[in-house]
Amino acid sequence: MELRSRLPATMRNAAQWTRRFARTAPGVIGAVGAALALLALIAGLVSANAQGARISRHDTVLAHTEPLANAAQRLYVALSTADAAASTAYLSGGIESPEVRIRYEDALTDAAAALAEATTGAADTETREILGQISAELPSYTGYVEAARANNRQGLPVGSAYLRQASALMQGSILKNAAELEKIRLNQLHADQNAIEGLPLWTTGLLLVLLLACGAGSWILLRRTNRWVNAGVAAAAGLTVIALLWIAATTIAASAAIDTGATARFERLAQARILAQQARTEETLQLITRGNLDDSEKRFTDSSAQLRADLSALLSTDSPATKAFSGWQDGHQKEVAAYLSNNYRGAVDQSIKTDGAGSAAQFTALDAALKTELERTRQEVRDDVNTAGNALTLSPIGTLALLLAAAAAIVVGVWPRLKEFL
Repeated sequence: MELRSRLPATMRNAAQWTRRFARTAPGVIGAVGAALALLALIAGLVSANAQGARISRHDTVLAHTEPLANAAQRLYVALSTADAAASTAYLSGGIESPEVRIRYEDALTDAAAALAEATTGAADTETREILGQISAELPSYTGYVEAARANNRQGLPVGSAYLRQASALMQGSILKNAAELEKIRLNQLHADQNAIEGLPLWTTGLLLVLLLACGAGSWILLRRTNRWVNAGVAAAAGLTVIALLWIAATTIAASAAIDTGATARFERLAQARILAQQARTEETLQLITRGNLDDSEKRFTDSSAQLRADLSALLSTDSPATKAFSGWQDGHQKEVAAYLSNNYRGAVDQSIKTDGAGSAAQFTALDAALKTELERTRQEVRDDVNTAGNALTLSPIGTLALLLAAAAAIVVGVWPRLKEFL
């Protein structure tokens, strides 16, 4: 009972003593040293964590984000290729050539592989719903194509109706979902790239606060000790400046390494390849429909004009893709001229001919050239991200070591001044 009655008084006395000590020179010096050392420790941990997070984003881009963005692009292109190949196969009449059939089956195989890869990395609900809808509708599309193929072999005109239904499903739903998936994946890639090359604001702000605190602490110590410079606090400020410069240097290096223009070029090349596939599908469907070409030609012309603009911006005039595009456009004009002169067989032959100046041959060359450019640009994007990651490699340990040294310097610098009063 006696101890309980004395405890509140003891605590009050301790609080009073603490307040009196805090107003004394040793109390102020000790508080300044402890606050600065603690702030340096916090800044070191935050800096190391922020820099480590940027390295983690680098690993995520190479292992997850970029491969999924590429899978989404491959899925869209493969689906478009399958649709164009199905139309070309139908135009062949009866049993299509093995090359056309293989192209169609390879496109479906590539689409299935890309779909499986994209499904493996699907973490959000929206992406899973998109992939689920594509997976559900793709068998219906292939069923329509096979029905068109079977009727075409028997010479039944109803086959064209099945093929138009298949193409409408592909263009109206499957490809729209694939385009949305590609957009989501590319946005994630942009976000991760920005996180790697962006300046860590919290870390920078905290280090600036530490610098200001070192300045304020030096002023307080000057008034209490009458010494102009405290070597420990000055050293801590210098180490903080070095940490700031290190972070700024790694940010500049990472930003210089990650060329967002390469990512934009990758996107535009993918779009160019998709436009080419869409225009090729339109080119073959207009012959299958065997009607007025006005609406179909307008759609073909619009896609071709955008494709021409993309190729002019991305590639030189003597590149294989540009030459193949020009040859394809010339072949298309011959095809339309034959059709309008009631030479339907000649128009079909021009469209499906796989050698010389045939539209199919020139389009195949264009698609192969665009694929090569896409693969080269993709590797450039990955190399840029890898270079940025290398620039950040030592920054978590380096900044933590600098700020731990700053905390130690503060303790070493303040302790002798504190001992003078004890």
